[in-house]
Amino acid sequence: MIERLPVTLGLQALLATLTGYPVGLRTAPVDDAGEQIPPPYTLLYPLDRTDATRSLADNNKAQVLDYQATFVSGPVPGDPNSRGGDEQAQWLADRGWKVVERPADGAPGYANALDVGTGQACTHREAREAGGTSDQTDAIITAVIRYRLHLEATA
Repeated sequence: MIERLPVTLGLQALLATLTGYPVGLRTAPVDDAGEQIPPPYTLLYPLDRTDATRSLADNNKAQVLDYQATFVSGPVPGDPNSRGGDEQAQWLADRGWKVVERPADGAPGYANALDVGTGQACTHREAREAGGTSDQTDAIITAVIRYRLHLEATA
């Protein structure tokens, strides 16, 4: 059986590495003191989980997991005249696209490793932009990418 939590934590860590900003799981990220971190950051939402073979015989050894990453722009901390903007949201999303980036030399696999835990492997990754939102009152603009990860049990 594919365990979702290691995959979620692996994707969360990869997005934090690629963007250089914190990633909150279903909620805004917090610091060590439990205080909410101001944007920019990413929000990661686990979505659908599908049996990839749609048969009882495979014993859930192949599944597809969907996620949504919302890249949240924001004002520069300490600068009351700054605000989040489209440029920052798109920059964050560009870094998020690196989840599906292939090696420049044409080698198989992906340019950035995704740790999905022991006993399972991510065999294929997909991404698509799903728009974004803006909140003029908060000076926040977002970009959204939905990921689809194809997994198989290896043990």
